[in-house]
Amino acid sequence: MAIKISDLVKRYGDRLVLDFFDMEVQDGEMFGLLGSDGAGKSTVIDCLLGQLPYDRGKIEIFSEELTKKNRKLKKKIGVVPQQLVLFGELTVYENIDYFCSLYIMNQRERHQLVQEALESCDLCSVADAYPGKLSPSMCRRLNLACGIAHKPQLLILDEPLIGTDVLSRETILGVFRHLHALGVTMLYVSKDIEEMARLCTRIAIMDQGKVVITATTDELKAIISVGEKVTIEVFRMKADAVEEISAMKGVVFANYVNHELVVKSEKGKNNLANVLHFLEDHKIPFGKVYSEVPMLKDVFWEITGREL
Repeated sequence: MAIKISDLVKRYGDRLVLDFFDMEVQDGEMFGLLGSDGAGKSTVIDCLLGQLPYDRGKIEIFSEELTKKNRKLKKKIGVVPQQLVLFGELTVYENIDYFCSLYIMNQRERHQLVQEALESCDLCSVADAYPGKLSPSMCRRLNLACGIAHKPQLLILDEPLIGTDVLSRETILGVFRHLHALGVTMLYVSKDIEEMARLCTRIAIMDQGKVVITATTDELKAIISVGEKVTIEVFRMKADAVEEISAMKGVVFANYVNHELVVKSEKGKNNLANVLHFLEDHKIPFGKVYSEVPMLKDVFWEITGREL
């Protein structure tokens, strides 16, 4: 077992952030931890890495408890944080070399590892450049290179694709797939379920400090009960009109916020024509109309009652 977290509780004063949180990640697994902002994802990571004390519970990494003095276990872990952690006065090569030196003392061995990280993240052409001269996407690739250079057995990824362009995104995803093929265990933390579904073997959905479900992508898709989602630009609308639409046959959800009417239908149902007829009959002016098929993000809505 790469990670085992049992009954983890963390409070900030009177606020309960982690509510008997449980999670297990198998060796070699690419595991997704999904949750909206404020769900407690960052707190889980901080506790997992020993950066934050917790009130109760147990955390094991490769069947050991992570302590400040357990250097051998720390060497097995790599972290790619959401915030860029780079030194502006060091070159790309020197940044990677610095973070690698925290784990690898031998300079010759480290040089080889840094070169491999540069190649993996397609950074060889900018090895002598400074981070301030790089695009945000290139800095993301450098952030990743710094986290993987020492070849960790467990890699923790916190929103690693934020702010990346298409080319860098595919480069980074390619690195993840390669590491997964090598047997590296990865904990992928994000609020983008569609992105996560492309990579992860299992996904845990977190809400209000606890895991509400852990399942494969196929199992999550089977949970979806809603069908078409219609979004209509409506310039003015009264609450009783929204209630009437909610009561329509086949409608499971209707809401009107910020001049947008959102209507979700039962699986296999289509209510677009009925909703448009209703707006016309009641002389409710509307503009743009969008229709979406159900996606994995709808699982989060069904389980928690909120949008990601």
